Amino acid sequence: MRHCLGAATETIKFSPIEPTGNMCIIGKNQLTELIKSYILTVKDERTLHYLEHQNLISHEVVFTPPNYVAHLTAKSKYGRMGLSFLNAAKVHSGYVGRLALELVNLSNERQPITIRRGDPLMHIEFVKREGEASPYNGNYMFQFMSEEEISDYVGILTREFKTVFRKDDLLRAAKERVALAPSA
Repeated sequence: MRHCLGAATETIKFSPIEPTGNMCIIGKNQLTELIKSYILTVKDERTLHYLEHQNLISHEVVFTPPNYVAHLTAKSKYGRMGLSFLNAAKVHSGYVGRLALELVNLSNERQPITIRRGDPLMHIEFVKREGEASPYNGNYMFQFMSEEEISDYVGILTREFKTVFRKDDLLRAAKERVALAPSA
């Protein structure tokens, strides 16, 4: 079970490097760790033929803390091949789930493009938002997650963000989610 911001069994402590007003340089070890933590891969290998559109599911469960918004951008390797990312490249504050990545092959050479499981595909960047937390409460909360993963995250959210998330609301969202995890 892979998670974008930490294992579900660990306490999530989201502490990105924030500017202090002075310029700083971070070491290679910190930069490497940040890059690993903020790259999405796909759950299953897929090949897209010319002009074909497919929704690919992220392998990682994404959690956007309630005081952040996430933006997605495709890795330039795939952009240079002609793969285009279609959906609004934003993940709402407080969202938990796997992402449906809407892709189309627009290759000038009209060649198929294969995305392999585990290949870095998308950058996910977190931007701090101001004001009162207003977490996502739509039908895609917990999409493509197993019951075990949901249970882990409900525990984390109600423990670490108890003023923002109510257990009853999270359990209702899990029950009413649009996209269930595929059967193993």
